[in-house]
Amino acid sequence: MLYTPTPDTLYHPPPHHVDPLGYSRLAIITGCSSGIGLATTQLFLAHQFQVVGLDISPFDYNLLRVEDHGRFHFHLGDLTQPGQIEQGIQIANHFGGRIDVLINVAGVLDNFASADGVTDADWDRVLATNLTVPVKMMRAVIPHLKQRPEGGVIINVASTAGKSGAVAGVAYTASKHGLIGATKNVAWRFRNEGIRANAVLPGAVDSSVGNRIAEQKKGEGGVDLEGYKAVEPVHALQAKAMETAAPITALEVAKTILFLASDQARTINGVELPVDRAWGVV
Repeated sequence: MLYTPTPDTLYHPPPHHVDPLGYSRLAIITGCSSGIGLATTQLFLAHQFQVVGLDISPFDYNLLRVEDHGRFHFHLGDLTQPGQIEQGIQIANHFGGRIDVLINVAGVLDNFASADGVTDADWDRVLATNLTVPVKMMRAVIPHLKQRPEGGVIINVASTAGKSGAVAGVAYTASKHGLIGATKNVAWRFRNEGIRANAVLPGAVDSSVGNRIAEQKKGEGGVDLEGYKAVEPVHALQAKAMETAAPITALEVAKTILFLASDQARTINGVELPVDRAWGVV
């Protein structure tokens, strides 16, 4: 609270009690119900942001501090469907009165199929979620960010697969390469309007996506075993590194996202920032 119960007495929070980074700022976070999206939601709320979370899966409010509930609004919907992105933007405008930050986290894996085996259904599903939705989200928020004198921030969660052809199937690889390209294009095109767009490239993260990869290694979920065998040696390098170090957590990726949203990163625009313990240098 900014004010005490006595309306004529202004409350001044001690500096060591309050981080003002998110005061009067609203962030839209896709994929907020689990993994990196959930960690980012929790962290941004802890830094006093208002957050509108969008996800195709229900959100468990028990995963938020009670004191953060009033600054969070969740919208359940499939952003690949017509009208859902526009509805999410309308909700954000109504909830916060302005949009300051967009964080595109939502994403899906492919089944490691190569170009000679990928199905139309899998290609369309992965590209729609991982590339088309983030671009349409950027298209929807840019007019609002341009209205702000100080501009705004866009952060897209890509992947090590966005820089390598040896860690995923053709659909996921193409979608993340495309997302990095779209990020750079937005960064350059709107740099003079004060809009910053950056991409975060997580490696093997201990999250729901990482768990699904582990399941697919066991042959579940229709994984293309021949395609996976082609990328398995590169995955083994990361797995070996994790034998002597703790897994990269969703919270560590969220902290990188928070940094890029802060004024400390105000001169950083159009970058591809790995969070992967040097996996991406291979």
